[in-house]
Amino acid sequence: MHGGDIYSHNKKVIDFSSNINPLGVMPELKEYLIKCFDEVSVYPDIKYRRLKKNIADYLNVEPSQVVAGNGAVEIINNFILFFDRVVVFTPCFSEYVLRAKALNKEVRKFKYDSNFEIAIEELKNNIRPKDLIILGNPNNPNGKRIDREVLINLAVITQEKGAFLMLDEAFYEFCPYDYDSIELLKNFDDICIIRAATKFFALPGIRLGYAKVSANWAERYKEIELPWSINSFADAATEIIFKNKDYIKKSKEYINEERQYMLNILSKIKNIVAYKTDANFILIKLLKYDEDFIYNRLLEKGILIRKCSNIDGLDKSYIRIAIKSREYNDLILKELIDILGE
Repeated sequence: MHGGDIYSHNKKVIDFSSNINPLGVMPELKEYLIKCFDEVSVYPDIKYRRLKKNIADYLNVEPSQVVAGNGAVEIINNFILFFDRVVVFTPCFSEYVLRAKALNKEVRKFKYDSNFEIAIEELKNNIRPKDLIILGNPNNPNGKRIDREVLINLAVITQEKGAFLMLDEAFYEFCPYDYDSIELLKNFDDICIIRAATKFFALPGIRLGYAKVSANWAERYKEIELPWSINSFADAATEIIFKNKDYIKKSKEYINEERQYMLNILSKIKNIVAYKTDANFILIKLLKYDEDFIYNRLLEKGILIRKCSNIDGLDKSYIRIAIKSREYNDLILKELIDILGE
């Protein structure tokens, strides 16, 4: 269902199935969390004042506009509770639909076009009041972000229809954005913009998601969120991760360089189409063989990739790979060339 399942294999693998910052955890964070170890003996602040202040400073918003959770999925799950129907474009992150179905909500699916663009008019003609529209920005699994003017148009349509727009920006920091959606959409109330520490700060085990909403929605969210859903280490980590500007800058520069490097080489490999991406992963269409064949051949070499046939809207002719260190990137590129031909 998800990437990152390194535990189902009886050998060590290089994990290209999950999309974590290859620069890894900040060294100073490890040291700081060890110093904070005694915090596990007391409950975290139930209002998470320190955490929300640090997130607010990082996002350049007010603490009253911040909600947080045990990963981005918890925030997605909780917001679904407020709405009658969930609207998505496929292919998309599977949890949008799975969470909606688990909560007995109706799901309305639209399809991206062949270029992974949103059919604005179709959406406009079919959404209704109390719809929750969830869009990846950039979208997972293809990594394409929403163009600036399209996003503004989406916000206007959502407002006019009495619906609510949720942007899942878990991969935001990896992208070469020409806008900040939080600033761009600051005058719209019925919008939730979610980000996470998981991917960019290489902390999937800590589980910290956060979002910017209006102060009114933040108050409503308090009524349904679980108490103490964020652990002490995640709370403490916000004292470090958002303030290390050097790490943030180096990570963005590194991913941008490796993304261009990999896309350039992939474009020269026969029998595949590598889609342009703004994120730290690449969706590949297989014109020869299928996901099982490529998956198994790479696994023999100790390389784990993401099969995509369980993603709504894709089939067995797609795989997804992460962007990792140059050493590992060269390794998977060499193996793909050997399998598929230059």
